[in-house]
Amino acid sequence: MLDGRRIGIVEDDAVMGDALAECFRQRGAEVGLWRKGSDALTGIRKFAPELVVCDIRLPDLSGEQIFAALNADLPAVPFLFITGHGRIDEAVRLIRLGAGDYITKPFEIPPFLERVRELLPTGAPARRDVLGRSPAIRAVEATLTRVAAIRSTVLLLGETGSGKEVAARFLHDTGRPGTPFVAVNCAAFPPDLLESELFGHERGAFTGAAGRHIGHAERAGDGTLFLDEIAELRPALQAKLLRLLDERRFTRIGGDRPLQFSARVVAATNADLARRVEKGDFRQDLLFRLDVVSIRIPPLRDRTEDILPLMERFMSQYCREFGTSIRRFEPAAVTAALRHTWPGNVRELRNRVERAVALSESPVLAVADLFPSEGAEDAAESVTRNLSAVRAAAEREEISGALAASGGRILAAAKQLGISRTTLWKKMRRLNLRGSALP
Repeated sequence: MLDGRRIGIVEDDAVMGDALAECFRQRGAEVGLWRKGSDALTGIRKFAPELVVCDIRLPDLSGEQIFAALNADLPAVPFLFITGHGRIDEAVRLIRLGAGDYITKPFEIPPFLERVRELLPTGAPARRDVLGRSPAIRAVEATLTRVAAIRSTVLLLGETGSGKEVAARFLHDTGRPGTPFVAVNCAAFPPDLLESELFGHERGAFTGAAGRHIGHAERAGDGTLFLDEIAELRPALQAKLLRLLDERRFTRIGGDRPLQFSARVVAATNADLARRVEKGDFRQDLLFRLDVVSIRIPPLRDRTEDILPLMERFMSQYCREFGTSIRRFEPAAVTAALRHTWPGNVRELRNRVERAVALSESPVLAVADLFPSEGAEDAAESVTRNLSAVRAAAEREEISGALAASGGRILAAAKQLGISRTTLWKKMRRLNLRGSALP
């Protein structure tokens, strides 16, 4: 399996490119696909893949030109070149220049996938906590990736439950892996306790301070201090946070020795901080200091492409946690989820899937499992309105499963489904699965 791995494909042949992309997706990978070399030069930098599968001959640039242009920016990303027999000499030259390997056309899927796995970086996927697959969230990830290498303060904006903490963890894992990630909910502590939680205190600093307490700023070390609900800080703490950001130092309550602060600060809020400044509830100078890099996380209703992948991810997660064997969502449940407005965003989606997995006695999650308050009549009406979409979704799932089980071989998949190869090709084209397997 290639769960969570990010693979880029540069292939101008539509059938071959779509086939490779679907082959990787069926095994859990996230795929970027480009038909032209010029598009790949821009797309690969944004997508940040762990491996690039690249054809040598393209309509505008050669594979060698793409490799040379990107190798300076992404020297650690292996390239696996696809070549015809007549261009093996060029492929060999690319290997000598530092490319990962090459494979000649035509090729069998199993050895090709084995070589892909060998070339991928070892260990867990580098981007395991991605927010989703939609263009909107990919743009967020691209910005976070660019900011990861610098120390600048980052301000994450967005509705409650939209994934701001996940974005903060993504930024941390990308730029400061192996260091502490310390999260503080500024709205969760009484105002008189939050200062101690943030900066710590010395023994005897106040009544009840029986010993030294190490605060979150100190525990963050060289990692990340994530301040959620930053708009809830009272004025006195706003001033101390501003001093922390300006001087990169702090003092424990009751202490007399300043301590160095080297963590990155990431703040998050669902409030309009500019409006809070106008009302006098938030310091303008602190807003300027926090808003060095501002990133807005879009609500789930604006990125419906992420709904099904997130549902499947949470289902797998809770199946492992609860020891259940739920296999999939029924098509009507997927349709209902895509129609839902998700006022609670990703947090609501996670909670609904968790409840469904915990309580369902069926291996297939239905509409009523995800939306129990809608009732059977509403669910039935939804299915009736979307009968053709449901049928197409079920057929797509069966065909995709057969292709995955057959290793991408169309003839074997057709036999498993009990239909002819020609019929399978027609269904694949009708369902927009053209090129889902290599001939």
